Amino acid sequence: MLEFVFLSSTSTYLLWAVVSLLVLQLLYSSFSSQDEKKEPPGPRPLHLLGNLLQLDLKRLDRSLFNLSKKYGPVFTVYIGYKKVVVLAGYSAVKQALLHHAEEFGDREVTPLFYDFSKGHGILFSNGETWKEMRRFALATLKDFGMGKRLSEGKIIEECHYLIEEFEQHKGKAFNNTQAIKYASSNIIYAIMFGKRFGYKDPILRAMVDRDDESIHLTGSPSIMLYNVFPWLGPFISNWRKLMENVEANRVEILNKIEDLKNTLIPDMCRCFVDAFLHHKQNLEGPKSKNSQYNDDNLVYTVMNLLAAGTETTGNTIQWCLLFMAKYPDVQDQVQEEIDRVVGSRQVQVEDRKNLPYTDAVIHESQRLANIVPMSIPHKTSRDVTFQGYFIKKGTTVFPLLTSVLYDEGVWERPQTFNPSHFLDAKGKFIRRDAFMAFSAGRRVCLGESLARMELFLFLTSLLQHFRFTPPPGVTEDELELTPVVGFTLTPSPHQLCAVSRQ
Repeated sequence: MLEFVFLSSTSTYLLWAVVSLLVLQLLYSSFSSQDEKKEPPGPRPLHLLGNLLQLDLKRLDRSLFNLSKKYGPVFTVYIGYKKVVVLAGYSAVKQALLHHAEEFGDREVTPLFYDFSKGHGILFSNGETWKEMRRFALATLKDFGMGKRLSEGKIIEECHYLIEEFEQHKGKAFNNTQAIKYASSNIIYAIMFGKRFGYKDPILRAMVDRDDESIHLTGSPSIMLYNVFPWLGPFISNWRKLMENVEANRVEILNKIEDLKNTLIPDMCRCFVDAFLHHKQNLEGPKSKNSQYNDDNLVYTVMNLLAAGTETTGNTIQWCLLFMAKYPDVQDQVQEEIDRVVGSRQVQVEDRKNLPYTDAVIHESQRLANIVPMSIPHKTSRDVTFQGYFIKKGTTVFPLLTSVLYDEGVWERPQTFNPSHFLDAKGKFIRRDAFMAFSAGRRVCLGESLARMELFLFLTSLLQHFRFTPPPGVTEDELELTPVVGFTLTPSPHQLCAVSRQ
């Protein structure tokens, strides 16, 4: 009996020893693994909800910017059960998008982004579809003069139409939003379909207005929740409205593509759609099989380019005119420079190098307006160790552009409108690497050169002809700069007077 107790006791001690050794080994491997694959820090998430209760979904970019001050330039948040790595500040965003472009170069296709394009087109696709559609779009846009004199002529023509539209108000206060959106949209519409549209054209107005509404709804809290819990879609009115808008625009674009197909002329290329159709026809044999040149990619690529080419440019023009009315001393200096250098003739792109203050004001307007505060979400294409942290393949990544454009370590007065951010001591224009209004890396805006040309020509032409002031009875200090938050940041509804300078 004593022997049995002794043996039993010995077995128990041995068992505990083995278990203890196993536990210690597991703990050691766990800690070793954590040391080797240390993940970015962040606030503790709740089950299912993640960090939703700690985030302001009405201004998510600011919430994340504030969290970066506690957790550093690379940190983790959970939006519901969705893990997101946030990159904050110029240094981290630059390092990721430029020096690790391949690893951080995929697009995060959220449920809503999939609803928009079904994995086709440019904005919300990956892999071969994205590579081929982006390559084709860049080459074709260049063929149609993106950033060259051919585009300059179209933009200058559109400037005249917009000036005529503003003149109709005879200096009285009006909301310039729609006229500006129709003008900026006409540039990309002419490239896509081979012609511009009058501002009263019902098709143009309907398509632009639907895109405008959709971009606002995309950034709403209810749609953010849909991306976390997609089964909620049919119960969310904003999602239903978005799907209606997307389908209506898709049908409209299909009709225009069908018209161009029926009038297609061999060896003649009138527009982007023609170029796509010709390329599709020229593919033969094995190349035509599994080709990316199909109707779905054509429709959604056109939709992507129309929406992107209208929204950001139109928004920036509105912000710039609002800043001019808000800061009349800045407007005085811009107009003095334009009058001195250009006079009454039409401004041309080549004048930019001789208009440094004007160029600085346009860049500062883009910086402070911060149109796309979180960029479009990225996704890691492979496992990557970044700034000492392990980030797994397929992780959603937010390059927080707000934190770049407002980085206190880069900009002298990031919260204020300050054109000297882009001027040296002698008043010459200087480029700033931290100016990432068009994002950076593999997913940089493919229409950047066209957008820059549009902004310069539209704004200088308008400021040649008009002085922008608040409505009667409203002071400059009373002009509101708080944005309306959607997928982009747009000016709050407002009116300005465009007073003729002639």
